[in-house]
Amino acid sequence: MVQSDLEEMELAAALEMPVLRLGIKEGRKGNDVGRVCSVAQNSRTESLPDSQRPVVLAGGLGTRLHPLTRITNKHLLPLYNKPMIFYPIETLVGAGITEIMVVTGGNNAGDFLRLLGNGRDFGLSRLHYAYQDREGGIAEALSLAEEFVGSDRCVLVLGDNIVEEDISDFVKRFAKQPSGARILLKEMSERSHLVHLGVPVIENGRITRIEEKPTEPKSPYAVTGVYMYDAEVFDIVRRLEPSLRGELEITDVNNEYIARRAMEYDVLSGYWGDAGESIDQYMTVQQYVATQWRGQRRSGESAALPSTQS
Repeated sequence: MVQSDLEEMELAAALEMPVLRLGIKEGRKGNDVGRVCSVAQNSRTESLPDSQRPVVLAGGLGTRLHPLTRITNKHLLPLYNKPMIFYPIETLVGAGITEIMVVTGGNNAGDFLRLLGNGRDFGLSRLHYAYQDREGGIAEALSLAEEFVGSDRCVLVLGDNIVEEDISDFVKRFAKQPSGARILLKEMSERSHLVHLGVPVIENGRITRIEEKPTEPKSPYAVTGVYMYDAEVFDIVRRLEPSLRGELEITDVNNEYIARRAMEYDVLSGYWGDAGESIDQYMTVQQYVATQWRGQRRSGESAALPSTQS
C-alpha cells in the first residue's frame, strides 16, 4: 500500500466531504494486496436488485496509453466531456443499480474519491472503494470485492470499457440463471482487431473456450469487459496460478466456468469500445462518443447520463 495515497483518501473525505463516512480495512486476500473503504450518505446499506453486486475496475498503470498516463490514472482521462470512469458507472446506474464498488490503484487513487465522492451525483446510495497495491491482474483486483459481494452475485465492468447499450436485460437474464457466469460479446467488423482481444470459440451455440489474443481468431466476436459471476468466482480466483506476466487472468476464470459448463453469453448490438487498449483505440472511442453517443450533450452543456432503452 502506498501510505501517502491512503492518507490522501482519508484527508479528502475528512476535509472536502465532511458529511461522509469513510471506513478502511485490509482486503480479505491478504499479503498487502489491497485495502477497502466505503463512502456513503448514511450508514444504511441498500439491497441491490436481484442481489447483483456491481464492481468497476479502474486500476493498472495504463502503460498502453503512455505518455498520457504518466501523470494520472487512465480512467480519469477525458472522453469528450466526461472522465472515462463516468461511463461504466453510468452503464450500471442505467441498469437500476444503486451501490457500486470501485477498485483502483497507483498514485492517483485519492483523485477518484474527490471526483466521485459518495456517488450522489450519479444517484447512488453508496460508493465503495478498494485499493489494489500491485499489478496483479483483473482477477486479483476482483478478489478485493469479495467481502462486498459476499454470497451474492457480481457484475464486473472494466473501467475503460465503453458500452452504449442498456445492459438491464442481460443482468436480469443472469439473475435467472441457477448459477455460473455470463459474459457479453461484441461482433467485430474488422477481424484483424481480434488478435488484440479475447475471442470465444463457439460450437453448437455454446462457448467451448476463450482464446486470448489469437493469431487466427475462430469467431468474429470479442469478449467485452462486462462479466457476471456467482459467488464461486472467489474460490476460482484463489486456485488460479499467475500467468507468464505474473498476473491472475480473468480469461482463466472464464475458462474455468466454461469447463464446468456454467458459462452463458449475450451479444451486444450497440456500440462497445475499449478506450484503454491503445492510443489509437482511445482516439477512436473519443471520436464516437463526441459525435454519435446516444443522449450526448454538446459542449457547454452539463453532462447527463446516457439515455437507455428497454
